[in-house]
Amino acid sequence: MSNWEHNDELIWHPYSSLMPVFPNLPVAGAKGAYIHLTDGRTILDGVSSWWVNLHGHGHPVLAEAIYQQALQLEHVIFAGFTHQPATDLAAQLIDYTACSFTKIFYSDNGSTAIEVALKMALQYWVNTGQSRHKIIALEGAFHGDTFGAMSVSSRSVFNKTFDSLMWEVDFIPFPFTEEEENCLKRFKELLAQRPAALIVEPLLQGTAGMRVYSPEFLDRLFAMAKQAGVICIADEVLTGFGRTGKPFASHYLKEKPDLMCLSKGLTGGTMPFGVTLANQKIVKAFDDPDPDKILYHGHSYTANPLACAVALASLKLLKDLSCTTAISAISDAQGEFAQRLKERFALKRVDHMGTIVSLELPIDPGYLSGIRNELYAFFLDHGVLLRPLGNVVYILPPYCIEMKDLVRIHKLIIELLETKGFPLKPIA
Repeated sequence: MSNWEHNDELIWHPYSSLMPVFPNLPVAGAKGAYIHLTDGRTILDGVSSWWVNLHGHGHPVLAEAIYQQALQLEHVIFAGFTHQPATDLAAQLIDYTACSFTKIFYSDNGSTAIEVALKMALQYWVNTGQSRHKIIALEGAFHGDTFGAMSVSSRSVFNKTFDSLMWEVDFIPFPFTEEEENCLKRFKELLAQRPAALIVEPLLQGTAGMRVYSPEFLDRLFAMAKQAGVICIADEVLTGFGRTGKPFASHYLKEKPDLMCLSKGLTGGTMPFGVTLANQKIVKAFDDPDPDKILYHGHSYTANPLACAVALASLKLLKDLSCTTAISAISDAQGEFAQRLKERFALKRVDHMGTIVSLELPIDPGYLSGIRNELYAFFLDHGVLLRPLGNVVYILPPYCIEMKDLVRIHKLIIELLETKGFPLKPIA
């Protein structure tokens, strides 16, 4: 007996009206870059199922890792106990991130990884006997939906209902090329107030429209922060695990963060999991027998062995030559496509970084743009899942995508721009 037809009666879907514009499509299964619906249709997953799926759906290596671990240890309390998958993963992540981190704190998802980092940063100052509590973030930031993560995110449709309940946070302008100096000037002014921490999505803001900014700017920002003693937090929930072309966006920087948050691709898109990595500066402030200096934070499923095991398997796949070659090929193809868009169409913005490309249409800006539903329907009608951020269309594919399928998405976007009559650039 199937309850498909009762979905809307029973389930509250994320970021969705309880009177949905589009039906929630019943999924029978998924394999590689394709989602298979119960009605027989296949949908090409052009957004990696909300940015989490690295290696493709139904990957046998990941499935086997979960299966084998489940036979041995599915879960155990992580307060007072430990297990090999957790210690192996910690060692490998510290090595793979290559940012001089010395300890890892496990949590459940991206938002909670951010919460842990914020609590570490704020308690660092308490533990060291100093009074600093202000956080600085970038305009357009989105760091999650829990209260701390919302507080350090720009005020928007996602969180405006709770504005009066959130922390006071200072935002500096997003560093578009022409705004970099103004941004640094404003940051310098705020440093006089002795803030506790700076949090950024390094080099690429996701929910704000896949907006890209320069490593040179972020190096200058981090250098100023560190000179003033401010803790630097890198939210690599989206940008980690090869999305920007390198293993982490922080690998483009000379100045490394004090704290890094990871999730999404951490388990290759198989299970919820979060990680916060800390360097020795942070760790030292908590390395004390005083019970008041303990970080009182935890989750029932902290360091879940199944998640640790599949994260280890995903890391192994990431380091394989076939995956690094695929990331390089996707990055090159996306870069060529971005250049074609810039040369041919008069779009508001075209950004490219690593495996991600985004284009902002010169119409009805913002996440609630009226064109969003029209765009979403257009792509689904052509068998492709692209989930526009308002008037911003982006492609963020799994690394297993075949080049012919990526080209198909590129051609579909060109078709959209042509049939909807978006302006062409004048011929010189």
